[in-house]
Amino acid sequence: MTHYVAGFVKRINARNRLPLDYSVASLRVVDFVVDGLRKGGADQGSVRGTLFGLGAYAGEVMVRRAGGAWTDFDVSQRELFGQPVGIRMPDGRVWNPLGKVVNRFDAGAEESVRGLYLQLHGRARRPSLDSAA
Repeated sequence: MTHYVAGFVKRINARNRLPLDYSVASLRVVDFVVDGLRKGGADQGSVRGTLFGLGAYAGEVMVRRAGGAWTDFDVSQRELFGQPVGIRMPDGRVWNPLGKVVNRFDAGAEESVRGLYLQLHGRARRPSLDSAA
């Protein structure tokens, strides 16, 4: 997933020059982009790839900033979360950033991607260059 996210960020930054720098603060940009897609009247099917990429990006922020690791969901988790992969935190809990982005698209502001990060239990405490964490 890390390699996929790097390619996604490169493509989206080339077109839109978004500040996707893997900081916690950049998760606000994810919320903003999803809101723009939603308000622009796009249907979920037409933006599925972009939503997946933004969700993967959010997951990569969780990996880099909070000590998470990508994990393949088992069959029951795939059924529950509707996604093939997620993030396992150091405390063993799994989180679904890809699904959170889809929820943001479907429900709006009450489903904050940045808010998901702030709710993580078991975040590794690492020194960060991101003062907005």
